[in-house]
Amino acid sequence: MDDPSRWLLTSEERHNRGAAVPSWTEGNLVRPLVHGSVYFDRLVEVVEQLGAGDRLWFTDWRGDPDQRLRPDGPTVDELFSAASRRGVDVRGLVWRSHTDWLSYSKEQNRSLDREIEEDGGKVVLDQRVRRVGSHHQKVVIIRCPAEPSRDVAFAGGIDLCHSRRDDARHHGDPQAVDMASGYGPTPPWHDVQAEIRGPAVAVLETSFRERWDDPTSPVQGNPIAYLVDRFRRARLDPSPLPPELPPPPPSGPHLVQILRTYPKIRPRYDFAPEGERSIARGYSKAVRRARRLVYLEDQYMWSGEVAQLFADALTANPDLHLVVVVPRIPDQEGAFNATPQYVGRRQAIDLCIRAGGEERVHVFDVENHAGTPVYVHAKVCVVDDVWASVGSDNFNRRSWTHDSELSTAVLDTTPDPREPLDPAGTGDCARTFPRDLRLELAQEHLDLDPGGDDDLLLDPERFVATLEARAAALAEWHEGGRRGPRPPGRLRPHRPEKLSWLTRLWATPVYRLLVDPDGRPLRLRLRKAF
Repeated sequence: MDDPSRWLLTSEERHNRGAAVPSWTEGNLVRPLVHGSVYFDRLVEVVEQLGAGDRLWFTDWRGDPDQRLRPDGPTVDELFSAASRRGVDVRGLVWRSHTDWLSYSKEQNRSLDREIEEDGGKVVLDQRVRRVGSHHQKVVIIRCPAEPSRDVAFAGGIDLCHSRRDDARHHGDPQAVDMASGYGPTPPWHDVQAEIRGPAVAVLETSFRERWDDPTSPVQGNPIAYLVDRFRRARLDPSPLPPELPPPPPSGPHLVQILRTYPKIRPRYDFAPEGERSIARGYSKAVRRARRLVYLEDQYMWSGEVAQLFADALTANPDLHLVVVVPRIPDQEGAFNATPQYVGRRQAIDLCIRAGGEERVHVFDVENHAGTPVYVHAKVCVVDDVWASVGSDNFNRRSWTHDSELSTAVLDTTPDPREPLDPAGTGDCARTFPRDLRLELAQEHLDLDPGGDDDLLLDPERFVATLEARAAALAEWHEGGRRGPRPPGRLRPHRPEKLSWLTRLWATPVYRLLVDPDGRPLRLRLRKAF
């Protein structure tokens, strides 16, 4: 690719004068790890090889110390604590979290902190966020000073916690979190993490260092948490980090850009004085280049302001299709939990359909072969088989402005040899990584042979037709009483909830103020810009 800046943000476009990360790095190798079971197994394999002097640093939104990473273990605590006892430098930044009775994980995160600290690791419960905000990044960074070719990082949507260890069958994790009853006792869970090798690992380390070295107290603005932590003798002042290592050697053909969200906050982040919205800016730049196909998998797809980006692209490009895979129902039941989510999703989907029509906007949800809905927690975007991202961020205003987030955007320098070579007709040509990622996800959702059904998926028009046909057949089978053999595929057309005007009246302000808040400076809010 002659000019990566056509797709990737320049340093100026990141619009964060405090950031110490480069625009992008070359020579990386990124591998998508689809499903928590695949990621956890790989994590165990890598960590068990670490020894004295190596580094294992992680960030997490929720961590359960007893989560088994393989069917027979080890647990998260056992894996990380054993590494610490071998002399590995283990450090974690874990969101302090809201209380458990609001369906969050305060006690679990505190337990992870305590268990790892007892074996010599260093964990900070980090509450340096906006009100009702969170640290949502999910990253593990491994550095091996004596053998930098072993350096690797994992980043994406998968937390080190319950419910995440599912596989392609989607029977769910036996260690399950409480979710809406529609998902059953072991909720099926669909997610994606990226394994990253090469110089981008050092960029992720820099992002970790920025948060670790933030001089603001990790319990800032919360005197009760300060007193509790003093009583528990929790870590309130992070110990100094060892010296920064040179970037690992080149490992592959991928250009990687690390995109982030940080809100505007008081006291300011030194590394993001006005916040950072490079996730919003990076997606915006890529989607504006879309000509034939944008493929999304997302937990929420809520915000009208975010959906406007896709609506504008659909309006400007009459051959563009938008495919979105979302959960069928919210993760929690109850009017206060679920209804504001329905408001946001309905607004977003309706906005896109008004721009592109139902013939170009395709929204699906997923079920397993027993008919149980699968909770889509993945945050994946593929644009014209050229640009792809895997991250912690959802397509909503909260993730693009308010919480801390991290996404890995990938440009592959390897042209894909399969027809159509240049589906968008722009001269950029399809690339191997984004196309393979899209095909791997679609093959699972459609029950297609990973090795032999590419011809149904490669061309954007045929891809969309295949999705629509299989989803319609499955929906018809359900509506007909499930008589006869179950049609192949796991996708069904997603039908947003219809809400009365009275429901929208109370749910809309709850959605905008609590569910999907805005972390931008006032001047950007007024301009409706990121």
